[in-house]
Amino acid sequence: MEALKTIFTRRSVRRYTEEPVSNQAIETILRAAMQSPSAVNMQPWHFVVIDDRALLDRIPNFHPYSSFLQEAPIAIVVCGDLERDLLDASYWVQGCSAATQNLLLAAQAIGLGAVWLGVYPRRERIEGLRLLLHLPDNLIPLNIVSLGHPAESPAPLDRFDPSRVSRNVWPGEWRGD
Repeated sequence: MEALKTIFTRRSVRRYTEEPVSNQAIETILRAAMQSPSAVNMQPWHFVVIDDRALLDRIPNFHPYSSFLQEAPIAIVVCGDLERDLLDASYWVQGCSAATQNLLLAAQAIGLGAVWLGVYPRRERIEGLRLLLHLPDNLIPLNIVSLGHPAESPAPLDRFDPSRVSRNVWPGEWRGD
């Protein structure tokens, strides 16, 4: 039940305290991310941990929705490694998305706040991160996750919408309890 509590209480957090995030917390989050499933277990991810204030402060220059990174102590860029996409079919996007979800849930579970900022497929954001982080051509940044000790606590939301569920055929009606 603890896992479900983590899922149902996770919210995007964009404001952080000045308290640093420990290396142990970062490693725990990265370990959780790397436990995620991926097509044919190719594990197509590479993670770039950014704790350099100058780098974090430059991201809003090319990512219009990232101004709160100037307050975040840490960001993790989740990249797809094309050399590990064994199926050559862009399954890296699915694997890296699953890793990101694990990362977000792990952050919630250990008391940190986090938010997912989309990068891929926006060319200007991809190129901005490529230049900023000196990424090789085989790494494509999928997203940025900001991390920190939360300075806000958004209330949990119930997002279940039975109109978004069909049973057996379209537009089959969901019949819950």
